[in-house]
Amino acid sequence: MRPSARGWCAGLLPLALLGMLSLAGAAPITPTGDDQVIEQLPALPRLSRSGDPAVAAHEARALLEAARREGDPRLAGRALARLARWQDQPQAPAVVVLALAETEQHLHRFAPAITRLQALVQREPGQAQAWLMLATLHRVQGRYADSDQACQALQSLRVQPFGDACAAENLALRGETGRARASLLTLLARAGDPAARAWLLTTLAELEQRAGQVEASDAAWRRALQAEADGYTRLAYADFLLDQGRDQAAWDLLQAAPRRDGERLRLAIAARRLSRPEAEPLRRELLARQAQADLRPEDSGHQRERAMLALEVEGRPAAALAHARRNLAVQAEPIDFWLLARSARAAGDLAALEEARQRASRQGLRDERLASL
Repeated sequence: MRPSARGWCAGLLPLALLGMLSLAGAAPITPTGDDQVIEQLPALPRLSRSGDPAVAAHEARALLEAARREGDPRLAGRALARLARWQDQPQAPAVVVLALAETEQHLHRFAPAITRLQALVQREPGQAQAWLMLATLHRVQGRYADSDQACQALQSLRVQPFGDACAAENLALRGETGRARASLLTLLARAGDPAARAWLLTTLAELEQRAGQVEASDAAWRRALQAEADGYTRLAYADFLLDQGRDQAAWDLLQAAPRRDGERLRLAIAARRLSRPEAEPLRRELLARQAQADLRPEDSGHQRERAMLALEVEGRPAAALAHARRNLAVQAEPIDFWLLARSARAAGDLAALEEARQRASRQGLRDERLASL
């Protein structure tokens, strides 16, 4: 889900131990001296005790960015804690509401984020960022009509290219590929900002992927990465390459990427398919990190990556199918239906495969990949 990269919670380990998880299955390190560096930990944002909402929101967002960068959900938890004094205030300042909703979205707490944002736009209809987040959250949960309304609000505010791109993305999900493609290409011709171009190109790449236009999708993915190589686009392109059986290309793509759980998972999939020696250490590392995530009682999301791990790394399609079903109850993006269908096929469960197709159809989603299975 944009803007954050995919991944799951890393658990409650102290920061000093997070790096040790990457050594799971490897030989222990015995320091040879007091000055030997074993692991370098990232610098964390400094927090003040300021009661200024703008300061608190800025510091919370810095923590959230660190959580995305490091793949550490505890930092997102700290971001929520920094904003706790406003969490239950119906009239909280907009800057705080937006920071709270963005952090809740990152943690897959979609319902409270939506409630918070809806209250904000009721009292401040000109909050473009809130409308864009609402459009995304409704879309992720498969509520396209609600997402359309948020997109229309953006368009009425003349926030471009986001208003028209928001509407085009919903058209594409419903299978109105021609209209959506034409709109995105028009917006691309006008877009000069690299981040906006990357966002539009990613949307175009996903459109072409669902339409079965492999070469066009590949070209759009590569152009998106050239515009701005953000984590979401890199992982989504890696998924595309893995779907196409281009495992070496996926492996190569992720070599220079940060080693967060999402990247580790795709590397493990590619390594297993390529019979690389890294496959087993990566598998053990992912399982160790998942075990730590299981210590978090609030970790009810992130079933998507658990399904991918079970299906592609562990070779347990029945378990993958169970995770994929739980995941679809939380988020209903095209990848979630695709994962359910692939898990069902691998498990030999034709009824579950048909379930994936029927649920996608009822939602209004059109994805040629589902018909190809």
